[in-house]
Amino acid sequence: MPQRAQYSGPLTTFIEEHPNSILGKITSASAHDVELLQRNAWLEQIRVLKDQLTAFQSAYIFLEFSIPRMGKRADVVLIVEGVVFVIEFKVGATKFLAADQAQATDYALDLLNFHEGSHQALLIPILVATEAHSVTDSPKLNESKLMQCLKSSASDLKRLIAEVTHQGRSMQLTAIDPENWVNSIYKPTPTIVEAAQALYRDHDVTEISRSDASATNLSETADEISRIIKNAKVTSRKAICFVTGVPGAGKTLAGLSVTTSQMNHVEDEHAVFLSGNGPLVKVLQEALAKDLNSRQSISMLEARRQTKTFIQNIHHFRDESLESELPPADRVVVFDEAQRAWDQHHTVKFMRQKKGKVNFNSSEPEFLIEVLDRHEDWCVIIALIGGGQEINSGEAGLSEWFKALEKRFRHWDIYHSKLISSSEYAGNINYTELTNVLKTHPREALHLSVSLRSFRAGRLSEFVHHLINNNSSRAFDCLAAIQKTFPIVLTRDLAKAKAWLKQRTRGNELCGVTASSGGRRLKPEGIDVKAAIEPENWFLNGPEDVRSCQYLEDVATEFSIQGLELDWVAVAWDADLRRDSDNWVYRRFSGTKWQNINKKDKQQYLLNAYRVLLTRARQGMVIFVPQGDRSDPTRLPEFYDPIANYLQKTGIPLID
Repeated sequence: MPQRAQYSGPLTTFIEEHPNSILGKITSASAHDVELLQRNAWLEQIRVLKDQLTAFQSAYIFLEFSIPRMGKRADVVLIVEGVVFVIEFKVGATKFLAADQAQATDYALDLLNFHEGSHQALLIPILVATEAHSVTDSPKLNESKLMQCLKSSASDLKRLIAEVTHQGRSMQLTAIDPENWVNSIYKPTPTIVEAAQALYRDHDVTEISRSDASATNLSETADEISRIIKNAKVTSRKAICFVTGVPGAGKTLAGLSVTTSQMNHVEDEHAVFLSGNGPLVKVLQEALAKDLNSRQSISMLEARRQTKTFIQNIHHFRDESLESELPPADRVVVFDEAQRAWDQHHTVKFMRQKKGKVNFNSSEPEFLIEVLDRHEDWCVIIALIGGGQEINSGEAGLSEWFKALEKRFRHWDIYHSKLISSSEYAGNINYTELTNVLKTHPREALHLSVSLRSFRAGRLSEFVHHLINNNSSRAFDCLAAIQKTFPIVLTRDLAKAKAWLKQRTRGNELCGVTASSGGRRLKPEGIDVKAAIEPENWFLNGPEDVRSCQYLEDVATEFSIQGLELDWVAVAWDADLRRDSDNWVYRRFSGTKWQNINKKDKQQYLLNAYRVLLTRARQGMVIFVPQGDRSDPTRLPEFYDPIANYLQKTGIPLID
């Protein structure tokens, strides 16, 4: 069997084996030094299991079972007939904390969603607080494949497992073969926060990402970039890699993988991950700091200091480079969402007005390449490019990078996939002409074609593409292919949208309300897009915090959520992007009325804003379109009804 657990075997063998022998096998399989406190906890856990499980002769047990997506291990997985019990122990605990119940539920959800052998199994999470009072509640099975977390004292476990298995027999559950179960395909799809935490703990990208054929090019992309870095160093060359991909394909994950793989190298190979996406930087920095604080017992102040050397805001990097003409300490620099870099006009204006640099005359890509070009020998830039993701004025897309390379840096090696010449990425680039003057090297592995964000619907980005591009029939076909595993519904009632989210969110899954930054007339519905969120609180804090996404009170716009994700998303659709016959109509609310948006680039930014919002969900989405108000000229029903009609035309069902 694969080493998914630090101990595994028939329960009869476990019962007969000496506790010290079991402990020895667990500790020898651990990748880390085991402290005395952990050893004692394992011994108490073994004692309870031996005491409570003797009646289940046909069961199979796994201890310290790997949950790759989360970079963690479940204490116990127990297979009894057709039921998979996921048991989390809290040795010495007297209470059943909500966070601990969510942890056990998360482990069971991980198996349900990503482990093929568990897709049709009945999964029962159990939290054991060893010093808690006995619990009298009895489990009641239903049609769901995942029960709510059961609570057990040290003496309740036998009764709970017996009651569940007895009910399972009446449901005619299929018995599970443990060997086939553990050997079945595991396809983890971490959130970007989970991935960053796991990679920062020195996990490899292959450990935390899917391994099925449709997603293999994520590891291939990371490997290709590593080869390019090695070649640049050996040959003393300067290179830039353009990594393209559909929304949610893992571009940021690939960039984080490269950055973490360089962390432990010698000083002249140090890498840094840069992003102009302020919310993403804040969320990742805080998530890594909290994780580091909990694992190494260092202060949050020190944890934040350490993680800020790994992930930085690109504008801080730029400002430091303005003050010195020396090369940066970093030889490898990952620029996330590089398509959002500013063009020359916006960069020059900002530098002269905000920084006092009256002689500055470069675009942001040109200046950033110049900073790395200060190295006398080798360096590598990895530019992560999302197609159709520019959402703000001055964001120049890929073309500005190629203009800079053609203008001043023809000595650089340029690596990219052939898809870089497609209109979605290239914009106004004449790729054929550029290949004659630049050192270009096609590498197919530098394009990520499969969305991993939604592990339930690989065709979500395709559906959104057709919806945005006015192709309702193609969108209808895509939605039909994903609707069973990735529900998308429509409602005209915000309360129903929130109820839909709450009914589906389990464990530590995240849900939240999103809206376009131009959705100014959602305010009467209780959605104020002008009220800025604190991204680190919105994404990372628990459902009891009024600032968190799960409280469903504060709303995230495309600027706050780009590059991040939630499990379940409500998209509030305002009249800024509305319908007229078969076309989109673009509006901006200013003062007291809606105004036309006539500039093509501003229209595209608005389309891209909704493209971003519609591709943030991992498991499902509800779209809320207001009814409008006949007495309010800024919210007339005729602004909203055609939007709802078009969405229904693409196959999205209207819920009562």
